[in-house]
Amino acid sequence: MAGLIHPEDLETVRERSRIEDVVGSFVQLRPAGGGALVGLCPFHDEKTPSFRVTPAKGFYYCFGCGEGGDVISFVQKINNMGFTESVEFLADRVGLQLRYTEGDGGPRHEPGLRMRILEANQLAAEFFAAQLGTPDAVEGRIFLDGRGFTREHAEHFGIGYAPRGGRDLLNHLLGKKFSKEDLVKAGLVREAGWDFFQGRLVWPIRDAGRSTLGFGARRLFDDDRMPAKYLNTPETIVYKKSHVLYGLDLARQNIGKKNQAVVVEGYTDVMACHIAGVDTAVASCGTAFGSDHSRMIARLMTSDALAGEVVFTFDGDAAGQAAALKVFSSDATFNSQTYVAIEPGGMDPCDLRISGGDAAVRELVARRIPLYRYVMKNTLERFDLDRADGRLAAVRAAAPLVASVRDTSLVSGYIRELAGLVGMNPDEVRAEVQRANRRKPAPEQRTFREPTAEQADEPAVARVATVPAPDPRDRRLATERGVLKVLLQQPGLFPEDWGGIDPDDFDHPAYRLVFEALCATDRGAGFSQRVVDSLEDPVAAQLTVALSVEPLLADPTQVYAREYAARLRLARVVRDIGNLKSRLQRTNPVEEQASYNRMFAQLLELETHRRTLQAMAVGED
Repeated sequence: MAGLIHPEDLETVRERSRIEDVVGSFVQLRPAGGGALVGLCPFHDEKTPSFRVTPAKGFYYCFGCGEGGDVISFVQKINNMGFTESVEFLADRVGLQLRYTEGDGGPRHEPGLRMRILEANQLAAEFFAAQLGTPDAVEGRIFLDGRGFTREHAEHFGIGYAPRGGRDLLNHLLGKKFSKEDLVKAGLVREAGWDFFQGRLVWPIRDAGRSTLGFGARRLFDDDRMPAKYLNTPETIVYKKSHVLYGLDLARQNIGKKNQAVVVEGYTDVMACHIAGVDTAVASCGTAFGSDHSRMIARLMTSDALAGEVVFTFDGDAAGQAAALKVFSSDATFNSQTYVAIEPGGMDPCDLRISGGDAAVRELVARRIPLYRYVMKNTLERFDLDRADGRLAAVRAAAPLVASVRDTSLVSGYIRELAGLVGMNPDEVRAEVQRANRRKPAPEQRTFREPTAEQADEPAVARVATVPAPDPRDRRLATERGVLKVLLQQPGLFPEDWGGIDPDDFDHPAYRLVFEALCATDRGAGFSQRVVDSLEDPVAAQLTVALSVEPLLADPTQVYAREYAARLRLARVVRDIGNLKSRLQRTNPVEEQASYNRMFAQLLELETHRRTLQAMAVGED
């Protein structure tokens, strides 16, 4: 196991990786005044730019969807990388050789290897695409034509052909100054020097940023020495099959825009869906759809999770039913509602498009049904519903399915539906569902910290929040938000005690949590970034990023900071006075004289304090 990246190198990567350059390779940015840059958010669909990059602070933040962070977290999100992978990616980009703390090993790979592999993959994709037009590739063109795909379709999806010669790609890339060792590590060439793909139709598999990570290849010839119909790039430092989805580069923006993802089973199915207008289709590559894939999709959905849809297309046979049950068993990993779309005749989207045209594919997705309903139907079919004990056993087997539905407003309707399917009283079914609900384990609350060496290979995932996010438009909290912006952006304007501000001066828990983290962080260069890094709660961390880039209401001065701090403290005193007056009104001055007098004295002190703070808040000595 490799050690952790040396902290000094981590800071060097941040300093040398100019956030405007890295983000600018994915987003068209333009000046917005005050040294900031704006553009259309790459994480959700929008027409008016709300994505803001502040180079001076090294942060990006989207005021539309709430995504934000530094250059490392941007690479994590846009490329679906783990923390260490993202740092290594940026280090390769700026030519920095990372040092690692003591561990069982050094760096995970030699410096620059990731970039060399990505470059080799891109050149390989161009080589394969050019080969598709050669006489050697006639079988590949016949295959595509037989499935209704034109030359334009092949060009759009980047489809290519791997020659049968055995060393054509190797010789081509050696001529581009790549070493055989790097090509082996890229999964393009075998140790013996033979091309990994030979005599096959090839699909490039790209990430959300359109970098080619690997390839999927279909068998065309009977004498192919590899018996598998489909062959994928072996695992490399850039290609991990549980972390890639074919078609994601084309579907990414549409998934965010439509809040829907359609999961199909193969490359040609993805093509058929996109051509037919279902432009949110993706497919796993050489492995079953898993929890890592679901988290990739969840990141692309809008913030309204319950409104999102993940639609699976399965064959109608036993294997398709088993696949549906497997997905349902991991349904808790999805933030969105899950559906299933099954063609009655058992055809996949590609075959369906051939037989029924584009409209048939769109209709297949439009006829989707909730995944739980499909699983329930298969569950009930195992029981004899003509017998009373069979009906009861069926309800008890199906009750956990109903109890697992996230949208509780739908549960009553589903209970009535289940009662109708089995022919039982809805109240009896409701009782079984309630029993199943009580048996459900409590949802796991996870705390997220800086990735450990063991966790470093894991891509960024949706995190569980422990505090609610404040509404930035809430006028009652405007002072709390404004003070924190000044504290984070201009900490040097405040004395050591932060102007007398106390955590209890913040009424909203998220603002209070940010202030507590701020107080525990040493001032100096990179102050706001270090506050972000210290926060375990994702809501508070994202909030800190937003506060670090939001414009201030006036030019920051010591007077401005002092007055703002006084306004915050004044708001708390006003709340305390209101609470104390309420308690005095509920206290009998005769029967509880001592308590009443004590509270009255406190009220006089608070009123004096209020007048002092009020004067400070308006600039009076």
